[in-house]
This record gives sequence, C-alpha cells and structure tokens, in this order.
Amino acid sequence: MMNPEKECRRCLLLQSGGQKEMAEIERCIERIKPEEKTADGEYRKRLDVCKECDFLISGTCVKCGCYVELRAAYKMNNCPLAGSKRRW
Repeated sequence: MMNPEKECRRCLLLQSGGQKEMAEIERCIERIKPEEKTADGEYRKRLDVCKECDFLISGTCVKCGCYVELRAAYKMNNCPLAGSKRRW
C-alpha cells in the first residue's frame, strides 16, 4: 500500500499536491501573450510526454529545473531533451 504522505515522483505539479504553486503557475500562464502561447491540444500532448519522462519529479523537470506546466505553455520552448525520442 502506498504511503499517502509520499510525494508523487512522476506526476505533474497539481497531481503531486502542489496546489499553491500550481495556482501561481496558472496565473503566469494566463498572462502569456496569445501569439506566444502553446495551443491547448499541443499543450496537453507536451504534458503527456513529460508524464512519461524519467526526469519528471513532482511537477519539476530535473533536467532543466522548470515547472513543466509553465515550460510547456510557451510555444517557443522545447523539451530539454530536444533531439531525443521524448522531444516536444
């Protein structure tokens, strides 16, 4: 049986219990200019890739240190593993 107090290591921030941090990230995402923002479908695809990545720890990419929900929201951003099979 899983310990409910143990953080979810391969989850996005909201799923890992980071409600306060996620609220701030959502405010940041809302302020992104439309021409700089990733389309909703692409955003979800990017997060799906992140959820399968070994470098995702509690909503943070340990490869680059970002919150993946925020990084994926900018269309100009790339996965830090660009060039690998996990690239978005």
